[in-house]
Amino acid sequence: MDPVVLKSMIALTAMAAVFGAVLAVASRIFAVYRDPRVEQIVDALPGANCGACGFPGCQGYAEAAVSAGRIPATCPPGGTEVAARVAEILGADAGEHTAKVAVVHCRSGVSTSVQRLEYDGIEDCRAAILIGGNPKSCVFGCLSLGTCKAVCPFDAVELDDEGVVHIDSVKCTGCGNCVAACPVNVIELVPVDMRVHVRCSSRDKGKKAKSVCDIACIACQVCVKKCPVDAIHMENDLAVIDYGKCTNCGICAAVCPTKAIVDDVKTRPVALIGSKCEGVGECKKVCPVKAISGEEGERHEVDRKKCIGCGLCLDACPTRAITMVGALGLQKERN
Repeated sequence: MDPVVLKSMIALTAMAAVFGAVLAVASRIFAVYRDPRVEQIVDALPGANCGACGFPGCQGYAEAAVSAGRIPATCPPGGTEVAARVAEILGADAGEHTAKVAVVHCRSGVSTSVQRLEYDGIEDCRAAILIGGNPKSCVFGCLSLGTCKAVCPFDAVELDDEGVVHIDSVKCTGCGNCVAACPVNVIELVPVDMRVHVRCSSRDKGKKAKSVCDIACIACQVCVKKCPVDAIHMENDLAVIDYGKCTNCGICAAVCPTKAIVDDVKTRPVALIGSKCEGVGECKKVCPVKAISGEEGERHEVDRKKCIGCGLCLDACPTRAITMVGALGLQKERN
């Protein structure tokens, strides 16, 4: 072998060995320890990277959790199952977690609301607000351009032919992306077990609100007066439900004259008055929808078409003659 070539090979080999040794030493000196729990938490998370937890994606959440040694925030898409898994990895307490879903406080569509102008631009609610404001005469209402649908990573948002936004409570994880994207703030995260909602955001007074939307809240306060648990109050001429008090009885939805309050319970039980009835009439007095009739001293009857299954009569009956029946076999009796 040519001596020059041999010397070159020996020199290159020596240089490679020196550089390799330097890199090995440097990798040890400057090595950054990575807690294996970070990857374990990332694997446990849904991987939506939606940012609903307040951190930059699932990786950011996992790093914050390990750094703090506790769950820094709930992961809405993961819910209680993921919270329990993360807590197990950290050896921490998962705490309480209330699952939430998004609710749109507006359901005005083409046929129920008055248009102020015709918007011809980018199909984005935020862009429309910046250019000309809300195309609807009700400036508080949903713009119906689908920005919430575009930002939903779980395909839980749909717009119907009327332009009304519908959220699939089964698909919705409560990530809050739609809430953050809505420029008129008509979307709210509420506890998943709440089924009665005020589907209006108008703060106009009754006559004006009704003039631009057929299904607007007109601040009549009938719902406030009829609510048996004081769960509804008025804020700026708009009915607002306190979900901490609401029992989902559905009375407010039943008595709302404009149907601005919507009851999402598909099937409710109905009251059935049995033979123990002595015709005292207390049930008739408390029925908010006048579904009970009968003369004093005689057995009363319930109009099943009117009954909303609120249960007020059940609690009011002194002879325990009333039973709640129906609703997929639900049967409730007073103890």
